[in-house]
Amino acid sequence: MGVYYFAILFIGVFLIFRAGLQASKQGSFLKPRVFVYGVMGAVLIGLSIFMFTPGSADIVADLLGMTN
Repeated sequence: MGVYYFAILFIGVFLIFRAGLQASKQGSFLKPRVFVYGVMGAVLIGLSIFMFTPGSADIVADLLGMTN
């Protein structure tokens, strides 16, 4: 499962990088497209870091109601 978490992390970094490049071209971070890429990248990075922590699988299982 760690491979998927790394993939999510790299996709998030790519989106943040892309938002930075578009912001430098357009001159503002507040453009809707740049803002959405930045927020999605930050969410994906946060999710992957959370999933790397010990016990996160149990927390997700509780949230989804998959516990016995």
